[in-house]
Amino acid sequence: MYDKGKIIGGLAIFLCLAAFPAWYIAASGKADYRPNPVLPLSENQCIESKEYMKQYHMQLLQQWRDSAVRHDVTTYTASDNKTYDISLTDTCLKCHSNKSEFCDTCHNYAGVSPNCWECHNIPSNTASQETK
Repeated sequence: MYDKGKIIGGLAIFLCLAAFPAWYIAASGKADYRPNPVLPLSENQCIESKEYMKQYHMQLLQQWRDSAVRHDVTTYTASDNKTYDISLTDTCLKCHSNKSEFCDTCHNYAGVSPNCWECHNIPSNTASQETK
């Protein structure tokens, strides 16, 4: 118990270092940052509501994959009874063509790495926008 001062000092330094990320984010004003993806001006709605797409787009894309690849179903009927082609490139990326501005901002924020691009190529118009 002769090192009481060193132990307390070490714990204080540890707590300061452990809390630094939280203090840094709060001081920088990034604590309430949330990405806000928007539709292109040429479109007025996505295939489903914005709230639905924020929460369930990955499940929808997996459902599309299973429908198209395993069951040969190539059309999707949305909740408003409109039909869409099941196609990442021709449906989704028609509006959301800039992967780095649309997909990557939210996925980086959420800390996820979807495996879409392991099978799908990034369309040439998206790849050229990413290099700018």
